[in-house]
Amino acid sequence: MITRKALFSVQEALQRQAAVALIGPRQVGKTTLAHAIAETVPSLYLDLESSEDRNKLVEPALFLRLYEDRLVILDEIHRVPELFQNLRGLIDEGRRKGRRTGRFLILGSASVDLLRQSGESLAGRISYIDMGPLDIREIANNQEARDNLWLRGGFPDSYLADNQQSLTWRRDFIRTYLEREIPQFGPRIPAQTLERLWTMLAHTQGGLLNASKLATSLSISGQTVARYIDLLTDLLLVRRLEPFHANIQKRLVKSPKVYVRDSGLVHALLGIPNHNILAGHPVVGTSWEGFVIETLIAAAPQGTKSHFYRTTAGAEIDLLLELPDGKLCGIEIKRSLAPKLEKGFHHARTDLHLTRSFVVYSGQDRYPLAEDVEAISVLGMAQLLSSPS
Repeated sequence: MITRKALFSVQEALQRQAAVALIGPRQVGKTTLAHAIAETVPSLYLDLESSEDRNKLVEPALFLRLYEDRLVILDEIHRVPELFQNLRGLIDEGRRKGRRTGRFLILGSASVDLLRQSGESLAGRISYIDMGPLDIREIANNQEARDNLWLRGGFPDSYLADNQQSLTWRRDFIRTYLEREIPQFGPRIPAQTLERLWTMLAHTQGGLLNASKLATSLSISGQTVARYIDLLTDLLLVRRLEPFHANIQKRLVKSPKVYVRDSGLVHALLGIPNHNILAGHPVVGTSWEGFVIETLIAAAPQGTKSHFYRTTAGAEIDLLLELPDGKLCGIEIKRSLAPKLEKGFHHARTDLHLTRSFVVYSGQDRYPLAEDVEAISVLGMAQLLSSPS
């Protein structure tokens, strides 16, 4: 599933920059989007997981100069990170010849690794586009579609399958990451240990990170746990939601909250096959919370910073978005059809001097809950955040 918005974003970036990096987890649709772009302009596609295509780049400058008049698509760039230095020279050479934009489309599935490598060599020559799983704005606007997105997650092949096939797909995805993908990005990590950690994070979805507790359960060190979580975060599979640190006279929680980013992977790790089982599972509330958080972060304007707010006295806001204009948007998340405000939410609004806040809930109507507080659906909130105003 390729949306017009995603296609337009990449095309627009290629028209103003020499290189564009499309970043997202594997199987999210980056390659499909790249092929769609290739149909619109003369292109060369190289899959760097293929030894045949990697061999073409033994002398990268010599080979790529043959295709100066085409868009060169480099898929899975992390396989040949030394290419970045060559790309810099080719881009600068092309600029001297008058070819300033649309030279390279780079696809990568490891955010920090890709950003670090390209940042060292291509500063001022590259734009970045994040491509996450499908979100609620990209599917049919009906309750069944929204429920399926939550249950199956946003990876296109998972979302489009029926429940059993989707669960099988997600289990295979997890196994492939554990046995094949993750070992490419660092020291060999025992797949069984990492799977247990990943499952523990799903069980404690949205909980405060307690590395020592996880380490005790896994019989490894807290430092090792932190390193494993860093890796899952770099691979865009886990999110560390950092606490918001305000300059106020309050004792603030300092540990981040940790979420498995895709709700479908949460359910696969916990063996939840359908809506009926999900509704009765202890993770149902925090699964919904994580689903909403990922949806709203994806919808927020570029440059938005995401946090949560919590004091030791109990003031709390589930999601605090620091918008590019400096405004703070406080969002409480409720799975109920009749959400009620709690004292901790009011105290947090007072602490942060929020002028407007929202409660995202499971219903579809939008209505006031209190002065300057509105109840709104997850789709409505996503649309509000992504609107130009």
